[in-house]
Amino acid sequence: MRNSLKDITVVAVEQAVAAPYASCRLADAGARVIKIERPEGDFARNYDKLVQGQSAYFVWLNRGKESVCLDLRSEPDRAVLDSLIAKADVFIQNLKPGSIAKLGFGSSDLRQRFPRLITCDISGFGEGGPFSHLKAYDLIVQAESGLSAITGTHEGPARVGVSVCDISAGMTAHSAILEALFHRERTGEGTSIQISLFDAIVDWMNVPILQYDYSNYRTVRSGVNHPSLAPYGAYRCADGKDIIFSVQNDREWVSFCARFLKQPYLTRQPGFADNMERLGTRRHLDKIIQARFSELSSEEAMRELEAAGLAYGRLRDIPAVAQHPHVRRVRVDTPEGTVNMIAPAAIFNNEEPSFRPVPALSAHTASVREELQG
Repeated sequence: MRNSLKDITVVAVEQAVAAPYASCRLADAGARVIKIERPEGDFARNYDKLVQGQSAYFVWLNRGKESVCLDLRSEPDRAVLDSLIAKADVFIQNLKPGSIAKLGFGSSDLRQRFPRLITCDISGFGEGGPFSHLKAYDLIVQAESGLSAITGTHEGPARVGVSVCDISAGMTAHSAILEALFHRERTGEGTSIQISLFDAIVDWMNVPILQYDYSNYRTVRSGVNHPSLAPYGAYRCADGKDIIFSVQNDREWVSFCARFLKQPYLTRQPGFADNMERLGTRRHLDKIIQARFSELSSEEAMRELEAAGLAYGRLRDIPAVAQHPHVRRVRVDTPEGTVNMIAPAAIFNNEEPSFRPVPALSAHTASVREELQG
């Protein structure tokens, strides 16, 4: 475990995915993260029971934290939270809109009382606007942001297969908190941060929105194909396996036609000269490409694509990814035993990361109360 944030204390009244993602990354960097759970626990503890009887979501996002159970409807427990925030550097919350302010812990009030405090409020649709009062979970935001509309096939829209809106909000919150810590280091001032799932993911929608705004180009659902680059997608080989490959520029297109398709003249034919033309003739082009892939096994196709200087990959299922030679894993202790999970992406100084355990429900409530009394 790195200790870059070892002197930083984070209090997180959090649940589900977005806020726990941000606080987990802070804990990974050595921060003390005190996770405030309701008496029955973060409801993400019960999303599933598929990791040694525990929730995969909770195991993934809560390592290195202290679990403190408080009933914030009671005055004594609110006093405990108040004492914790008074000593904290960062306060994160993602309760239902308006809930934390009703309990007396709104970010504007906290910032007045504690000028060095960094507050981070995570919501579905932000602090203002007609939807700001609504609960908002990941798939709802995928739908509202247009992400589902451009995901799927011609037959219909689809959900992105992981909680991408929650994760993008957590990533955004993490980077914003680090920026605010650096700002405080320079100025002594805290910061009030607001992150919404909608803002986080709609930022990722800039390309299809810009294409529509300025050229009236409408992104179509393309399955396992790129909506605005051609050729770029999945093609089935003679052994029934799908290979993904991409042409990104004119040089690669010339090489692909000459060395893989064995049809160098194709680059000079009407409808195939550049990417915008190829988008218009995509169905015809895909038939030509698919015919060539059908002559080759997946291994043969990959060898030829590599020889032509093209990017390629396999369309893997989850069992195959679990055995992927590039998947890095770390061992993390949990209340039900050690779990091998995928390591965070950042590698520091080629060091093997190590992490503190996933906490049992209320594992630290007594010790934290004693600490405050002392």
